[in-house]
Amino acid sequence: MIRSLLLASAACALALPAAAETIAIVNARIEPVSSAAIPNGVLVIKDGKIAAVGAGVAVPAGAKVIDAKGGVVTPGLVAPASNLSASEIGGVRETRDDGAGSALSAAFDISYGVNPASPMIGLARDGGITSSAVTPVPSGGGGAHEHADDGVVEEMTAGKDGSGDPPLFGGQAAFVRLKAGASDIVEASKLAVTVSLGESGARAAGGSRGADLVLIRSALEDARAFAARRAAFEQGATRDFGLSRLDLQALIPVVQGKTPLLIRVSRAADIRQALKLAAEERIKVVLEGVEEGWIVAPEIAKAGIPVIVDPQADLPDSFEALGSRLDNAARLHAAGVTVAINGARDFNNLRQERLNAGLAVANGLPYAAGLASVTLVPARIWGQDGKIGSLDVGKVADVVVWNGDPLETTSWPLNVFVGGVEQPQDSRQTQLRDRYAASDGSGYPPAYR
Repeated sequence: MIRSLLLASAACALALPAAAETIAIVNARIEPVSSAAIPNGVLVIKDGKIAAVGAGVAVPAGAKVIDAKGGVVTPGLVAPASNLSASEIGGVRETRDDGAGSALSAAFDISYGVNPASPMIGLARDGGITSSAVTPVPSGGGGAHEHADDGVVEEMTAGKDGSGDPPLFGGQAAFVRLKAGASDIVEASKLAVTVSLGESGARAAGGSRGADLVLIRSALEDARAFAARRAAFEQGATRDFGLSRLDLQALIPVVQGKTPLLIRVSRAADIRQALKLAAEERIKVVLEGVEEGWIVAPEIAKAGIPVIVDPQADLPDSFEALGSRLDNAARLHAAGVTVAINGARDFNNLRQERLNAGLAVANGLPYAAGLASVTLVPARIWGQDGKIGSLDVGKVADVVVWNGDPLETTSWPLNVFVGGVEQPQDSRQTQLRDRYAASDGSGYPPAYR
């Protein structure tokens, strides 16, 4: 038994990435994202950060050299909204920590449920993703853009036994960086409070869009009153509030304009209500979904509100998404809207993010905007652009070397770096392949010997 444990420990140690070293990536088309592409350049990584990038950069003495062989180098991809590391199996409630249940609403903090050992993290890295915003599921599931099992999500947010009403707010988002072997991958917490409008929000409010907005506005008003009279609240000298002390406390940064409200919304009319809410309540807002966003694109641009879209959402699969179309991202961008592109929210399909960006480019989004929509833009939305999202000197070296255009289906990552450390190309799929593949003349795979 002891021998088996020692062998297992040794195998785990071998699977961990090496320490940061000086690395030079040569013979590469470099896409800094923040500036024009470098057709044939060199990128130098030192002490976990980007030390140099350009066409005439010299390779430092003693550096490990990686020949990209004409491939493409980009920043690590950033998933703008997912349940990666907070959920494992969609149909098994016990493995899902992306919903609050019925005890909490805005106060639910998804960062406490992040699992750095999630086998889905390796799968995401194999698709070039090096970081992700992890966002709670609000209001009984998402709208037309939600790819998760709505029945499971509703049960999750309603309560442990599936009874009770789902909460109005989904909770607070976090940001993770996918470092193999790290005991803590949470880079930032309490990034936003999530809420839904439209059909999903109406369900949480008892069946009406109007009721949903009244309750949201009332909650924001209560949060302001609570913040102004906290001492009186503790003494029982205030009026009754509709939310708990914990939920009100979580909403204070929202009403103070420090933390955005991440609103999942689809229909054009509901998007206008979200814009009106942001203006009248003087709060920061990020919109997710926005399937009919192209209809009100000039209004979103005028409000200066960024959006997170899924370009595959092009079918009228609900009444609130009748206007869905493939060129939604292109039309939003053309109107001046800041656009981030998501893969499916589902952790198993995060690899779709870059393909969705390619789909948007195929339907009119400029290539540079497509690449930025999965790197620098989501990093900026979540306040991480000072560290990641582009290949600028001094930034953290989250870098991917691709064998071709990252927005093409026939391309894949050759090397993935997080914080200047090359990550193992290892996932549940590759582990199962190796476990059940026959590797000698006995005819039996290792799992059966």
